[in-house]
Amino acid sequence: MMRGVLMCGIAAAALLAAEARAQAPLQITPQVARPPASIPGKPAKKPAPPKRTETKPPVAKPVVAKPVLKKSIEPKATKAAPAPAPAPSTPSAFAPEQTPLAPFAPPEKTPPQSQQAALQPQTAAQGDVAFGAFQRGHYLEAFREASRRAAEQGDPVAMTLLGELYANGNGVAKDEKKALAWFSLAADRGDRQAIFALAMFRFAGRGGPQDQAEAAALLDKAAKLGHVAAAYNLALLYLEGREVRQDVARAAELLRGAADAGSPEAQYALATLYKDGNGVPKDPAAAAKLLAAASRSGNLAAEVEYAIALFNGTGLPKDESAAAALFRKAAQKGNAVAQNRYARILATGRGLPADPVAATKWHTIAKAGGASDMWLEDFMRGLKDSDRAAGENAARLWLAHARPSG
Repeated sequence: MMRGVLMCGIAAAALLAAEARAQAPLQITPQVARPPASIPGKPAKKPAPPKRTETKPPVAKPVVAKPVLKKSIEPKATKAAPAPAPAPSTPSAFAPEQTPLAPFAPPEKTPPQSQQAALQPQTAAQGDVAFGAFQRGHYLEAFREASRRAAEQGDPVAMTLLGELYANGNGVAKDEKKALAWFSLAADRGDRQAIFALAMFRFAGRGGPQDQAEAAALLDKAAKLGHVAAAYNLALLYLEGREVRQDVARAAELLRGAADAGSPEAQYALATLYKDGNGVPKDPAAAAKLLAAASRSGNLAAEVEYAIALFNGTGLPKDESAAAALFRKAAQKGNAVAQNRYARILATGRGLPADPVAATKWHTIAKAGGASDMWLEDFMRGLKDSDRAAGENAARLWLAHARPSG
């Protein structure tokens, strides 16, 4: 045991020796929330497109999230701020380009392809000076305390924190090679946060060569240790058959564990599997329950699908008024599918009083976002010229970020 501690101290001291010569920058403010991490793809090989007729909506560029810590580093469960853009960054199972055959029938779904990590917020470990300082944005204090613990105690949790500080340039100059070295030391000592961070570095080729196979193996190891993000990302690999043999049942098993841990992304992904009977028995009630949970956590795609399930009474009691409220909420966030469904509700007066001007407004906005709809085009042609013009003018104001109410 004494020999292990001695070797640990030697490894940590070797990394710290070079750092001592560098001049530490001034303390910086707390980190800005960023989208959840995702698995970077191979640069020279694109994944095969799904065997569907629709076109997938754009997927946000992968970004590795900064963590919120609890005794070890756990990336934040932050979400990209929605905006009334032509296409939402939140991964969606909808294909806005596909015109539904009936006014309120959802389009076909595809398996989740976005590879967004499902992470839950954590609180700092009680009495942990280094992590408390990190969460308050006192990065120099966190660096000094973590350095002391890494050198004197061989603490893998402190090593992981040092890796995170170097990975993002918090309180020290950004240095991905040093970050990789600290993550590797901590991973060798069994820290699951470090194992996950090391996997993401290997996927992206940060600090060293890209190694997809090693990254997948690291995800598997972290998932077995209970890391939620690792389980979610590993499930996506099994869905795609990437670096592992395709196994939808295994993906569902991993997603179930992450969903039970509270991951809204995993809840949404698992719901789509239950809805289609893909890898699990088809179960509309289970799908609706998972969609409701993900929707409450702010997952925009789940919010829209849950609204559709509510409107149609699929897997839960039918409630057109509640569905209309959810469609309006998601429409205001910029989801083109929600804007399209909200326009149909306003055109037909189901769930809300009919309002042809507002229906025209939201159809025009949805169409600008890629959700064309011949049924609503025919509806607009039957309106008075004044109503149609008023709706189109309101849409132009909203698209210019004025966002008038309605």
